[in-house]
Amino acid sequence: MTKKYFGTDGIRGRVGEFPITPDFMLKLGWAAGMAFRSMGACKVLVGKDTRISGYMFESALEAGLSAAGADVMLLGPMPTPAIAYLTRTFQAEAGIVISASHNPHDDNGIKFFSRQGTKLPDEIELMIEELLDAPMTVVESSKIGKVSRINDASGRYIEFCKSSVPTGTSFAGLNIVIDCAHGATYKVAPSVFRELGAQVTVLSAQPNGLNINDNCGSTHMGQLQAAVLAEHADLGIAFDGDGDRVLMVDHTGAIVDGDELLFIIARDLHERNQLQGGVVGTLMSNLGLELALADLGIPFVRANVGDRYVIADLLERSWQLGGENSGHIVCFQHTTTGDAIIAALQVLMALKSRNDSLAQSRQALRKCPQVLVNVRFSGGVNPVEHAAVKAACARVTAAMAGRGRVLLRKSGTEPLVRVMVEGDDEAQVRGYADELAKLVTEVCA
Repeated sequence: MTKKYFGTDGIRGRVGEFPITPDFMLKLGWAAGMAFRSMGACKVLVGKDTRISGYMFESALEAGLSAAGADVMLLGPMPTPAIAYLTRTFQAEAGIVISASHNPHDDNGIKFFSRQGTKLPDEIELMIEELLDAPMTVVESSKIGKVSRINDASGRYIEFCKSSVPTGTSFAGLNIVIDCAHGATYKVAPSVFRELGAQVTVLSAQPNGLNINDNCGSTHMGQLQAAVLAEHADLGIAFDGDGDRVLMVDHTGAIVDGDELLFIIARDLHERNQLQGGVVGTLMSNLGLELALADLGIPFVRANVGDRYVIADLLERSWQLGGENSGHIVCFQHTTTGDAIIAALQVLMALKSRNDSLAQSRQALRKCPQVLVNVRFSGGVNPVEHAAVKAACARVTAAMAGRGRVLLRKSGTEPLVRVMVEGDDEAQVRGYADELAKLVTEVCA
């Protein structure tokens, strides 16, 4: 069945515009509470990032869940992967995250985790959607859900992150800069790395509700690059607003993307005979990653774009490591979803085991030139399926004669068509990408 509200990453949109409104969130809380309560006694954790609208939606969800008879445990501002972890440890029926990830403050959204700390199964999302169209009721007064707050949530998650590296691990002597994007990692990330011995300079950790992802974090790397150079740091680490994406900067100021971080982790696990199976990337993963892993004898497969699909492929194959070039990296040997802090720790462990700098470790992966152009569209015709666009893609693919690839896809979270061209000739790749982006723009007009 086609879902009415849920996309590839929950429900997301602009604050104040349906469905990102207080009345919808009230009904969503009730519908989710009814769905989860149908499975038995119901306890739901609710966390959020630092955007100002989170307070409003937290209250609305809390009221709806309580009206359905679900007990609510509030976490406050916490990284998305922390909510997945705490949902498991508190044996709750579900966890709810109020976040729009890397988007600006005037967007927001809702993500759900199952009691296993994974994405909700499709059948539960469909059950919630059916209930959203039903009249809202309130359970008998004595069965209304109770609300409490988990005051030690940050400490629990900090210890969990530290447990992902061997006991006794010390990063003493390592000088790092961390950019928290004025987001959900602003409290926990500095503590994790400092408690493991690193010297830490912290950027963008003063959230005011409006500055999340504002010219900082993993979507705006310039501030971090400058700070790494100014501090003569060994490397920099950039998180996004909800803490499930990580990118890095090496000591020269060069950006190290998710493909490169994934390779560094995979190679380290492989060399220590701890890599279970292979690596799952996505349709957007650079061809260079596939070739570099092949040189090591590590299997590589591509899933659809989105950590939901990476995780599904990992589960199907019983593999442990996957990710996206955007910085979503999933380390199943430690957790159940993409976790930026844990992924960063695995990269630091890999560097430590080889006694390499980040700049040295990334050199074994030679990325193919890849150009990505985002084209905004307002809806209506799907430009990806337009006959002229499909014909142009086929023509470009044929012209590259096996030396590159073309990918057009609609974003699952924004009204964008992403035009990607990859090959061994950068000028040619740029020309083809601009040509296709222009055609998509014309079709969307």
